[in-house]
Amino acid sequence: MHPKKEFYAKQAHTVIKAMEKRNITGHYVETADEARELVSSMIPDGTTVGSGGSMTLTQTGILDVLRERDLTLMERSQAKTPVAMEQFHRDTFSVDYYLMGSNAITLDGKLVNVDGTGNRVAAMIYGPRKVIIVAGMNKVAPDEASAIQRVRTFAAPPNTMRLGKNTPCVETGKCHHCLAEDCICCQTVVTRMSKPKDRIHVVLVGEELGF
Repeated sequence: MHPKKEFYAKQAHTVIKAMEKRNITGHYVETADEARELVSSMIPDGTTVGSGGSMTLTQTGILDVLRERDLTLMERSQAKTPVAMEQFHRDTFSVDYYLMGSNAITLDGKLVNVDGTGNRVAAMIYGPRKVIIVAGMNKVAPDEASAIQRVRTFAAPPNTMRLGKNTPCVETGKCHHCLAEDCICCQTVVTRMSKPKDRIHVVLVGEELGF
């Protein structure tokens, strides 16, 4: 096994063991292809599925597979106006399965997410019956402080650029802890435990995915 792959596998084992104590169910796969198959197998036909904006879900092709399934997939692209988008966000709170990425994950099993409007972290916290998080091993950070720093340094600036926002980090490539109208760092949520148990499943992938 390639040393980096071996490292990812052993680190994932550490994270998953820590998640068990937090009532979060962890899974590890080596590739995006395996992640796509696993996530699809976790979602039965006839269910409703929503998702938060996620480069990881796009890169793994998970949504592509679900579009071909006998289920109801709610997608952001279906909302063409601000009013429709707001309703879309509210509707996703009642889905059976909610899919998302995570901005960072700590070695001791915490999920760290920074959001703009807050719809993604709101659905993660409460509403959907099950939450499935897919994250590349590049999202793992040593602790909570470094996880938040990772989000502000490596995740938020490129995401802001991807979304075409007008913030200082778009110009400089670094976080300014701004209060700009377009800021996407409005809520910081640290999930240290899942209630109820096993509501949140985390699929760790032995690749670098997302920001």
